[in-house]
Amino acid sequence: MQDALFAEPRLARIYDVWEGERIDLPSYLAIVAELGARSVLDVGCGTGNWASMLAERGFEVVGLDPAAASLDVARAKPGAQRVRWIHGDVTGLPALAVDLATMTGNVSNVFLTQQEWLATLGGVHAALRPGGYLVFESVDPVGQPWLNWNRETTYVRRESADAGVFESWLEVTGVEGDLVSTRRTYVFAADGATMTSEGIRRYPPRPVIEDSLASAGYELTDVRGAPDRPGLELVFIARKPATAS
Repeated sequence: MQDALFAEPRLARIYDVWEGERIDLPSYLAIVAELGARSVLDVGCGTGNWASMLAERGFEVVGLDPAAASLDVARAKPGAQRVRWIHGDVTGLPALAVDLATMTGNVSNVFLTQQEWLATLGGVHAALRPGGYLVFESVDPVGQPWLNWNRETTYVRRESADAGVFESWLEVTGVEGDLVSTRRTYVFAADGATMTSEGIRRYPPRPVIEDSLASAGYELTDVRGAPDRPGLELVFIARKPATAS
């Protein structure tokens, strides 16, 4: 089930303003250059910022997302016609053979069971060319960062061109094992409307992620800290073997 944040049109339209500047994307651009990729599958592309950035730089890009409302926002952006947008998930992709697949913005944490995660890794594996790479980030659970997710620390007040002024904050509603449940609240000044987006994320420890990559047929080539969120997130770089084992 998709969070209302991505699936509800009113919330999808303010997502970019709510999210603010994507300071993580320059580091992903550097990784694309490092790996020499020319074609990219953006898994969980959302409102299309990363896919559009790549397309503007001449990359061949496929943007994939299960939330139609987010894709509607993505398709309306300048340069969107240069991206191949697909509504769905990786288990139903057509043949692609891309150089690189990415999951930015903690997309990897939306898969709530090991079975879902392994199915996703398998779908991405099939979409990569031999020798292609998967790059994604995941919240590092070691420091339990969700302990600091509350109204006081997450409150923002922003203004959208079409929605006007709105307020938003995040609260944790439950923790069970590696699953963290949250509620985001949005209050719109124009009409006083209040909307909420309930979500659950899975934050597995590094060894579990590494084992899952090996099980899905990847070679782990690097694990590094996220430059924009040092100590809070890990970036995994894994490779589909160039030849079948």
